[in-house]
Amino acid sequence: MRKKTPTFGELLQTYPRIAAIERAKNERPCEATVANTLHGVRAILRGLEGDWAARAVTDLSRRRIDTFLGEARARGLAPVSAWSYLLSLRALAARWTRPYYEDLGWRVPPFDLPVCRRRAPRYRRPDPALLRRVRAWYAALADRSDPRDWIAATLMLEFAMRNGDAARLTWRDFCVRDGRVFLRYTPHKTALSSGRVVVWPVHPDIWRRLEAFRDAPPLPTPELPRRGRPRKPEARDRVVPRAGEVFARLNRELRAGGIFTGAKACYELRKICVDHVYQKFGAEMASSISGDDIETVTRYYADPSAPNVGLVRIVDLL
Repeated sequence: MRKKTPTFGELLQTYPRIAAIERAKNERPCEATVANTLHGVRAILRGLEGDWAARAVTDLSRRRIDTFLGEARARGLAPVSAWSYLLSLRALAARWTRPYYEDLGWRVPPFDLPVCRRRAPRYRRPDPALLRRVRAWYAALADRSDPRDWIAATLMLEFAMRNGDAARLTWRDFCVRDGRVFLRYTPHKTALSSGRVVVWPVHPDIWRRLEAFRDAPPLPTPELPRRGRPRKPEARDRVVPRAGEVFARLNRELRAGGIFTGAKACYELRKICVDHVYQKFGAEMASSISGDDIETVTRYYADPSAPNVGLVRIVDLL
């Protein structure tokens, strides 16, 4: 029996349904991953001439993908965004999708993607003057009427959490061992790959502040959300309720103050944390707090020109 080659329109309609079935079995891909995949594929199709919803998936050749990359650059699209869209094509024809497509009688071969040799630049450590400004800005957050600003910044600067992980964090992610409080969670980035779990001690001063907010009355829910639709009450177990608006506010402050630039200015707080743990305690501890593997940590944070050791003679170590 000859298999049918589906169109992009058929594939984009079917992919969310089979992803939901797969999620019921293996808890992945998550809904956000599916949404990102669909967004990336549609962005590629919009960048090509013609109505690609009616075109067969095998019509997207390597040459047309190269054309998309060239036009995306001409339109000012960041290279990392263009490459993330191409990775959406890989997700659309991932290995787990093959049994579902075969049950439908479809032939969906992997897309012929160009090799990406781009690597993110190594981390550039801020100079001492900038770090002093960061410290002063962070210290001022403790006196604000909205404690979420300090909590959100603390989760990134003290625990190297990503924005999304901080937004999902609940009070159940804090545990007590031998009389000490630990933060224990699985970063979303590793939950779908290595499954690495982060377990990191919480300083008593930080925990006292967190407890005070946890036991305080809940924040009022705004009556009119940004898009005019009724807002669901925020779960009380969230450590940072309505974290999206908090991070947006902190990002604006950091940019307006000239401390950091870019849309994700807060993310630099996480990098500062990982880098300082790396310098003080080594790659293994930096890997523990960040959830990244040691290869990633040393690739982005190691600086051979700035050794972090005191006066030493190797002969004394023999």
